[in-house]
Amino acid sequence: MELRLASPEQVEAVYERDLKPSFPPSELKPLANIQAMCREGCYRPWCLFDGEEIAGECFLWLGRPGWALLDYLCVSESRRNGGAGAWMLSALRRAEPDTVILVESEAPVHAPDPALAERRLGFYARNGLYAAGYDTDVFGAHYKMLYLWQEPLPDGRLMEENQFIYQNRFSREKYGRYVRIPRDPEAGPVQQVPWNED
Repeated sequence: MELRLASPEQVEAVYERDLKPSFPPSELKPLANIQAMCREGCYRPWCLFDGEEIAGECFLWLGRPGWALLDYLCVSESRRNGGAGAWMLSALRRAEPDTVILVESEAPVHAPDPALAERRLGFYARNGLYAAGYDTDVFGAHYKMLYLWQEPLPDGRLMEENQFIYQNRFSREKYGRYVRIPRDPEAGPVQQVPWNED
C-alpha cells in the first residue's frame, strides 16, 4: 500500500463512495469546494492506494507553510478494522514531515454516538497524537483538538494557526457566526448548519 495524491476524478469517486455516507452535513464540505481548494493549491487529497484501488483517504487543508488541518480521515467500508487508518496516519507523517497537522475529533459529550467519538479519540491517542488544551465549535459541531507532531506545542501557537486556516477561507461575518476557536463552554451553541461558503 502507498499514500499518493488523488486525481480530480479519484477525489470525486471517493467523495461519493466514502465521505458522503460517513460524515454529517455539518462536517462535509461540498465536493465543489474541495475541488476548488485543490485547484487553488490549499488542499492535498492524500489517498491510500492498494494497487489501483483506494482503501482510504486523509485529506489535508493547508494553512501557512508548515501547518495543515486533517480535514477528513476515512477508510473505505470494506477495509475498516484492518489497520488502514493507523497505516495512513503513519504514512501521512512520512509524507508531510515538516507539517504540524491539526486534527478535529468530535467531542463525546455532544456527539450523536458518544461511544464512537470516544473510540476515535482513543485511536488518535494510540497513534501518537497530542491532545491540545482547547476545543472548537465549527458549524455547530463541537470538536476536541489534537495534533500530529514530534513534540508538544503551546496551545497559543496551535490556536493561532487553527484560527488562520478558517479565517483565511471565510468572511469575517461567516467566521464570527459559525466558528469558535477556542470554544467557549459558557456560550450558547453555534447553530448546526451544513458546511458552506455562500
